[in-house]
Amino acid sequence: MDIKQLIHDDDAVSPVIGVILMVAITVILAAVIASFVLGLGDQAQQATPQASFSFDYEGGTERALTITHDGGDSISPKELYVRGSNMDNQTSGDGNTGQWTSTAVDGSLNSDSEVTAGSSARLGDDADDGVPSDYEVRVVYETQEGDSSATLAQDTGPDA
Repeated sequence: MDIKQLIHDDDAVSPVIGVILMVAITVILAAVIASFVLGLGDQAQQATPQASFSFDYEGGTERALTITHDGGDSISPKELYVRGSNMDNQTSGDGNTGQWTSTAVDGSLNSDSEVTAGSSARLGDDADDGVPSDYEVRVVYETQEGDSSATLAQDTGPDA
């Protein structure tokens, strides 16, 4: 028997690598199909939007709070809520100040267009006493189906 022939004999390497690759492809394909069959693929598409908001409180006689969308994803105003506590005139008992109402550049209210960078909502204009200085407020994203929600931003007043 020739030892050199045993060292250079690599006929079995190619079929073994082929079988390993076929098994790996089968496992990956099965995992992808299973994720969509079980509904995991739908959950990946319903991601929470990424957006940043700033808060500007005006004390004194105004006592108003302006919330501005600074940047990030655009969001439907039907899926964006402002919720808070210690805002007796702003809430309806459950701490919900309501859906986002954008203020356009000309001062008119616009609740149909997307909330994008530069859009703002102002609390305290319609209330008798305005927004108290010990407020706690959150900007909440909630899907229209109501199956998921997330707090995008939050702020507290200077006396909270």
